[in-house]
Amino acid sequence: QVQLVESGGGLVQAGGSLRLSCAVSGSINSINDLGWYRQAPGKQRELVAAIARRGTTTYADSVKGRFTISRDNAKTTLYLQMNSLKPEDTAVYYCHADGILRDYWGKGTLVTVSS
Repeated sequence: QVQLVESGGGLVQAGGSLRLSCAVSGSINSINDLGWYRQAPGKQRELVAAIARRGTTTYADSVKGRFTISRDNAKTTLYLQMNSLKPEDTAVYYCHADGILRDYWGKGTLVTVSS
């Protein structure tokens, strides 16, 4: 089992920055990739960024150059640094772990960007 707990969401003005954190615990060695997804009201959940076991990163086109995904060396904390935020970034952000046997999700943290 893997547990994921997000933090760091909040209200920010357009152009501002936030850093999301995801505390990862449990069977960490069973995780392949870690990532951040988001779901805006009335829209489907979408991938924001992911980092593979070996460190390769992937970003949605809409956040490239603005967001940075990273993790600590122990792989117990996942981060998402979000800069130059836009109102369209408003969503609930979820931490995701691609496990060997199943996927895991956190409960999400709300990010609201005001114009």
